[in-house]
Amino acid sequence: MEELSLKIKQKRGGMGIRAAAKEIGISPATLSRVETGKQPDMSSFRLICKWLNIDPGLALGMQTAAGVPQDLNAGTPLLAHFRASKTMSADTAQNLATLILTVQEATKRGV
Repeated sequence: MEELSLKIKQKRGGMGIRAAAKEIGISPATLSRVETGKQPDMSSFRLICKWLNIDPGLALGMQTAAGVPQDLNAGTPLLAHFRASKTMSADTAQNLATLILTVQEATKRGV
């Protein structure tokens, strides 16, 4: 989540936190928490990734099987839930990222 935080800060630049949060579609408090390294809920994570124009899997340190980012505009919902604790182990984060990508692929295939 540290890299996500840095990407948000870079894109936000001199834009106020309230203006950026409104543009993203989340609360200023949520944006502030994510910028300090806390994990967002799944809905906020999806909106932030869309705003940053980055693949959620890549934001979690994953690549797709083909090494190509997923299409963010495909409309496939991510079906997972993040814990509020920012102390998630690397193994847990890796497993969660794998789960998200697997669900995305299964949904595309209509499984």
